Amino acid sequence: MFTDKVEAKDFAKMDPEYQDLLRRIITIQSDCEIGGPHLYVEKMLPNAPTKLDQLLVARTAAEEVDHYRKFARLAGDIGVDVSFVLSQPNQKRYVEAFRGTITTWEDFAVFGFLIDRIGRYQLEEFIGCTYAPIEPLLPDIINEELGHIDYGATQTTELLTKGDESREKVQKAIDTWYIKGLDMFGRSESRRSERYCHWGIKRRTNAQARDAYMKEVEPLIKGMGLKVPDPLKGRKYL
Repeated sequence: MFTDKVEAKDFAKMDPEYQDLLRRIITIQSDCEIGGPHLYVEKMLPNAPTKLDQLLVARTAAEEVDHYRKFARLAGDIGVDVSFVLSQPNQKRYVEAFRGTITTWEDFAVFGFLIDRIGRYQLEEFIGCTYAPIEPLLPDIINEELGHIDYGATQTTELLTKGDESREKVQKAIDTWYIKGLDMFGRSESRRSERYCHWGIKRRTNAQARDAYMKEVEPLIKGMGLKVPDPLKGRKYL
C-alpha cells in the first residue's frame, strides 16, 4: 500500500493510475458539493416553514457552494477544470441521489439527516490521504457538514410530532433516501474502490464504508420510532 505524502508540485510525477483516480474523485466530490443546492434551493428556500428556516436553508447552500469552491481549487491544481458541474442539469450528476429535485420539507429534512451524513463519510475518507493538500481543508468542511446533519435530524424529529400524516410523509422520505444513500457508496465489489485504498486516497472500501454507515443510522431511525427500510429493496449498486 502506498503511504507517501504527495504535494501538488509532485502530482505530475505520480503513477498515471494515481493521477487518474485522484482527478476522478475530486471531480465527483466537487459535483456532489454543488449537487445538493441544485436539488433543494429552488423549492425549499421560498417555501421553508419559517423565516429562520429560510435563513438556514440559505446558509446550508452557501456552505456547500464554498465546499465546491475549495475542491474546485484542488482540482485546478492538478489540471482539472470542474466548472462544468456548476451548470450541468441534475440528471447528469455523477451520483444518482443528486439527479432530481427536492420539493417537500420532509424530503429536505431527511436529506440532511441521511445524505449529508454520507457527505461526512465521503470527506472522512480523505483523512490521512496521501495527497497532502486535501487534509487541511477537512476540519472546517466536516464541521459544517455536522451542522447540516444536526439540522436535518432536528427537523425530521420535529416533523414526527405533527401527527400521523406528517409521520407517514417522513417514513416515505426515509424509504427513499436511505436506499439512495446506500447506493451512494458504490458497488461492494468495486476494483476501483480497492485501488483508491491501495494508493492511500481513501481509507475504506465501498463495502466497509457502507457497513459503518448502516450501523450508525439504523439505530437513529429506529430511535425516532420509524422503520428501517429493507437495505436491498430498490438498490442499484450492491
